[in-house]
Amino acid sequence: MSHLFAHLARMKLIQRWPLMYNVRPENVQEHSLQVAMVAHALVIIGNRKFGANLCPDRAATVAIFHDASEILTGDLPTPVKYFNKEIEAEYKKIEAIAEHRLLEMVPEEFKADYQSLLTSEHADNDYKRIVKSADTLCAYLKCLEEQGAGNHEFNTAKRRLESAIMKNSDPAVKYFMECFVPSFTLNLDDINRLL
Repeated sequence: MSHLFAHLARMKLIQRWPLMYNVRPENVQEHSLQVAMVAHALVIIGNRKFGANLCPDRAATVAIFHDASEILTGDLPTPVKYFNKEIEAEYKKIEAIAEHRLLEMVPEEFKADYQSLLTSEHADNDYKRIVKSADTLCAYLKCLEEQGAGNHEFNTAKRRLESAIMKNSDPAVKYFMECFVPSFTLNLDDINRLL
């Protein structure tokens, strides 16, 4: 018997942005879906427009599992996680222990299939980079949504994320920002009017 999927089902119980007031709370499961969709798009953009050669389906799959360890650790807020190098290093150790604990739940015959999805050290660096970019973009989109609802709690996070995105050298990220992100500042009536 494996408890893996019973644990994965709990992703919907882990709330993101726990130190901040949220107009609409976001959980890890819904965040992972959005990251998967954006990672998929980044790979398609990279392949079609910038000569990359990655698999969009693989990027989406890696993204689905990218925060799975938070089932065991919870979502540690960014200001805490990156407060200093010592805390960051210790949290990486905790994260690795949680990842390996999840991998231990996989039946032996499937471990090789899940190893690169559940453990950071076995993940393909190209897909890790894409998922990290998608993760940052989705956090930025959350900030835009919260600001659009009148919540100024996310102003500092938005500036920090915007700076990280502007420093990202992947041209697919720049393309995504120019093509898809402006719609997130519109309301539904404005979006429908522009169709």
